[in-house]
Amino acid sequence: MRGRGRVSVPTAMLSLMVLAACARGTGEGEAQFDGEPSGDLTVMGFGLGDEIAEVRHERAVDELGDVDVQLVEGELDIQAFLSAVASGEPPDLVYANRDQIGTFASRGAIVPLDECIEEADVDVDAFVDTALDQVTFADQVYGIPEFNQVQVVMANADLLQAAGLGVEDVDGSDWEAVQAATAAMARSDGGRLAVIGFDSKLPEFLPLWARGNGADLLSDDGRTAQLDDPRVLEALEQAVAVYDAQGGFPAVKTFRDGADFFGAGNQFATAALGAMPMEQWYVNVLNEASPDAPLAFGTVRDRQGEPIAFATGSAWAVPAGSAAPVEACAYARAMTETDAWVAAATARADARAADGLVFTGVLTGNEEADERIRDELVPTDAPEPWSDAIDAVYAANDATFTMAANPADNEFESAWQEAVNRVLNGQQSPADALAQAQTEAQDALDDAWQRWDADQ
Repeated sequence: MRGRGRVSVPTAMLSLMVLAACARGTGEGEAQFDGEPSGDLTVMGFGLGDEIAEVRHERAVDELGDVDVQLVEGELDIQAFLSAVASGEPPDLVYANRDQIGTFASRGAIVPLDECIEEADVDVDAFVDTALDQVTFADQVYGIPEFNQVQVVMANADLLQAAGLGVEDVDGSDWEAVQAATAAMARSDGGRLAVIGFDSKLPEFLPLWARGNGADLLSDDGRTAQLDDPRVLEALEQAVAVYDAQGGFPAVKTFRDGADFFGAGNQFATAALGAMPMEQWYVNVLNEASPDAPLAFGTVRDRQGEPIAFATGSAWAVPAGSAAPVEACAYARAMTETDAWVAAATARADARAADGLVFTGVLTGNEEADERIRDELVPTDAPEPWSDAIDAVYAANDATFTMAANPADNEFESAWQEAVNRVLNGQQSPADALAQAQTEAQDALDDAWQRWDADQ
């Protein structure tokens, strides 16, 4: 996934161990969410990079009145955050990846928000179910979710047409079709790759390939690794075979890393890539950088032809020892309420219109906001291919899955991603890599859950 901002496992675990010794069983992690906002609020991990952030932040600041809101901008520095909590001087509010919430919660780094939700009247029913599930640990909500990232199929329409193909041939529903499309669109020049037919987007999209084959990497209760499921192995073998058909992953990676990914010379505009699954935010990049490129969009589908998307996103969490829990709760609610999202999306839509571009929507993590934004702001008469992109994005947002919150998210993710990388680099077979990852992931989960269970 994009922008994870993680530290190495040993460093993170050391900080967590220190944190656990300081925060557990002392009552210092408790927070009182009743009362009126006043005083100062320090927010770590959030910045004002665009109108979506700026409009909501300004509304939240206005709503908090005399509260002085200070932003520590940039992605959340996990080591700095954990060290601050352990030292008893945490920020008042943090903006984190949702898949970090389980570990933070299990170690006492953040506090449950059930009282915050009640006191501030946070409408949890408005949130996307999978987003809320990902911030719910041990039956308590530890984060207020926002944004949803989902994957859609993106392709060069000219390359598809020249090969006699359509988006349905590269949407993942038919693995043989994907292999055939890869072979039909890939090109080499002088023994070097010149066009990538299809990019499986490994290692990060292994969960998507696995779910497409009917398997999840983690059990629903977050306690059991399922990396040794034969369907996961089959999915990995398929995704790797796509690279093998194009000279192997190193050749594909070297070629794709040279692309002007965010510019007018991106891989679709230059006909250097046939198709790939990609997060929906890249639709806006293409709309801005190369609006006239020959593009095609569709939903990713499982082998039964149903839409699927692996949802990720961010969340607001209140650290243990926060000096301003009331202010933190009020700010998080104000940032994620429906009206705030609609106001921010209106600013985005106006900016797109001023630049002569199509507004393709914003996925907020708030179902009510998503519905209003699409109904009120997303054009119903958008030209092709953007109308297809809009339809694909919203269809994907209605078909999301995620992995359960757990106390070993970093170690679990590292286990399966490193396994995939070993396969891609020719160090291990898929079966051996996943077998090793299964042992590593399950050991990490067992250790983490045992610590949690022992403290309950």
